[in-house]
Amino acid sequence: MTARLAAASVICFGFCVAPLANSQTPSPPGQTSAAPVYAAPRTSFGQPSLEGVWSHNFIIVMEASARAPMLSLPEPAAKAMADAVANGIGEQLDKALDPEVPALMKMADGLPIVRGERRTRVVVVPADGKLPYTPEVRKELSSGSPPRFDNVEERPFWERCITSLGLPPVTGVGTTSGNPREFIQTPGFVVLHTEYGDEARIIPLSDKHRPEALHTVLGDSIAHWEGETLVIETIDLPSNERIRAFSNLVVPAESKVIERFTRLSENELLYQYTVEDPKAYNAPWLAEYSLYRTDQRMFEHACHEGNYSLPNILQAKRVDDARAAMKPQH
Repeated sequence: MTARLAAASVICFGFCVAPLANSQTPSPPGQTSAAPVYAAPRTSFGQPSLEGVWSHNFIIVMEASARAPMLSLPEPAAKAMADAVANGIGEQLDKALDPEVPALMKMADGLPIVRGERRTRVVVVPADGKLPYTPEVRKELSSGSPPRFDNVEERPFWERCITSLGLPPVTGVGTTSGNPREFIQTPGFVVLHTEYGDEARIIPLSDKHRPEALHTVLGDSIAHWEGETLVIETIDLPSNERIRAFSNLVVPAESKVIERFTRLSENELLYQYTVEDPKAYNAPWLAEYSLYRTDQRMFEHACHEGNYSLPNILQAKRVDDARAAMKPQH
């Protein structure tokens, strides 16, 4: 993926679609249903089993827009919104001469399905679907920061094949090709293996983080069980991944990321996440979407081996600079 792809995707995930049919917004999670909690099968050592491969093939939008303020939509309106967002992404990336994502968007399965309903966004708390950024962070996002092309180290981690979709929280990327996640459980650890980037988070079941010298570019994660829910806490995330591509989510290095995985049925796994940082967010918030069990295999993701974009990006900038220097000065 290139820097053009990241910029276009961020633009399109905030894409405002045409006015849609009204649909009542459900209450925040935990307040809507008296149905009994699904009890997952147990591992041989008694933990709720999340083992296996889970994925999704949905077009995910982070926040509510003025034209789609409702959380859920009936099927016809949901299809119209998904088509509009997919077409917007395709148009932006066609202009950027990147044919990969537009083609994949046409193969997506529409808006996310959570507990049987189509969702227009992943932010469910607060109820208005907007991330409660502080004024300073909103200003930072609206002003943007110019891309840097001076050397390799100034390019994003994901572009350099250092981190990818294993970096928490996973804000959601459309199409199955980017999303398979495999759980492997032992009595003292949970391994969360992400295909895109071939990253394995080896997470101890513990209440204490490891020494800083043992932290990785994926941060330092610890986990515990709360009934049927696996709760993962991650600190010390990379500072140069503060603004996440494909979602515009702000994740400061000093923040704490909380992820929760809960099986809702045999084939549905609810993924919830939030970022705790009072300098970036002035109220609690929660995002969620569902993954679904799949029989597909996990495949090797050879990022460095096929990474032609990074040298091409830097070389193109050098050519651009040389052409600018050749222009007559007025």
